[in-house]
Amino acid sequence: MPIHCTGLNHTTASLTIREQLAFTPEQIQAALSRLGCGEGFDSISEMVIIATCNRVELYAVTPEESAGSLVDFLSETRGIAPEALRPHLYHYRDEEAARHLFRVAAGLDSLVIGEPQILGQVVNALEIARGQGTVGSLLNRLFQSAIHTGKRARAETRISHNPASVASLAARLAERAVHDVHRAQIVVLGAGEMAELAVEALRKRGAERVLVVNRTLTRARPLAERWRAEIATFERLEEALLRADILISSTGAPHTLIRAESVAAIMAQRSNRPLVMIDIAVPRDIDPAADEIPGVRLYDMDNLDHQLQDALAERHRQIPHVEAILEEELSKFEAYLQSLKMLPLIAELSAYAEDIRQAELEKTLRRLPTLNPAERKRVEKMTQALVKKLMAPVIQRLRAEAGSAHASEYATAARALFGLDDRPWTIDGRPPDYPTT
Repeated sequence: MPIHCTGLNHTTASLTIREQLAFTPEQIQAALSRLGCGEGFDSISEMVIIATCNRVELYAVTPEESAGSLVDFLSETRGIAPEALRPHLYHYRDEEAARHLFRVAAGLDSLVIGEPQILGQVVNALEIARGQGTVGSLLNRLFQSAIHTGKRARAETRISHNPASVASLAARLAERAVHDVHRAQIVVLGAGEMAELAVEALRKRGAERVLVVNRTLTRARPLAERWRAEIATFERLEEALLRADILISSTGAPHTLIRAESVAAIMAQRSNRPLVMIDIAVPRDIDPAADEIPGVRLYDMDNLDHQLQDALAERHRQIPHVEAILEEELSKFEAYLQSLKMLPLIAELSAYAEDIRQAELEKTLRRLPTLNPAERKRVEKMTQALVKKLMAPVIQRLRAEAGSAHASEYATAARALFGLDDRPWTIDGRPPDYPTT
């Protein structure tokens, strides 16, 4: 049965559309629970839903004629008319669905190339679907292959090694600027989104001493509680700078908050202890002239952006290496899909051989009425062994060639040699002209 992928992402749909389709983990569970409940989606035998801020994708196993029901499923579960969705959707089938998922897991389809979070989101999507019982052998194999590909991409290339956001780059600079980031006093000026991202990135690098300075404590308190940071108001900014090893500034102020003269006066009290200042505000919070003060190293958005572009360029240079891994893993998955196409023929051959074995056994046993049950069982075991040994080379060859370019030729030859397409069968499984005496 075909594998289908229907979805949209940041390249096909605006944030407004993506917001309307957003799923929480609980909503994904509820949506998946509708499968097999007589709600019109019984033709979908397997499904996994990937839902992030930049994509919503349904991976499903369903007959070709039912693939359109995936749009209806997405429409009904999110309360959006199908006609509003269709212009933004893409659809992939079998090998192309696998290729797309492999690219997603490897970080090649992300808004920021190589971002590491998506691999964990793919893993979580599979786990939620497993919990709802909507994953069978096909999607399990597909997602396990994609996760393996994503891990290889990150382990064998540098696709995720360089910081790819201003906040993460600022955190890396802070880590490099001190010998021990665990003990360094880090002051974050501002409590907005960029400031929080910077605090999060610093915490992940092991920073323990973080002070958030903001105009009001009310705005700073939620951030401080989430990341176990101290808080202070602007009135204590000078005191904070005296303590700081690193300052990261990210406010929405329309003017400079830290003048060079103030920095010089503070540095005179610090006993030659250096200060790294990272200004990620636009407009700038820190007077550029502060960089000329002995002991001060100032980074602003201009030089951070330059380093960020270098980091992204390095990630882009890794794409050919990641794509080589993708092709290698895709060839393995495609061979698996091809092997599945050979299974019905192998089953038909096995049934053909078993029908003949049983008919011959029945005929022989009628001619040997004096055999006791143990002897009859030995005769049956012998016929089973004969058929198994005779059919084994044929079945092994078909399995081996399932993923090759000659698979269809082998399948056609097998059907012709055994006459599978020409056999009319009776209700009891025998050909009408099969001898019974």
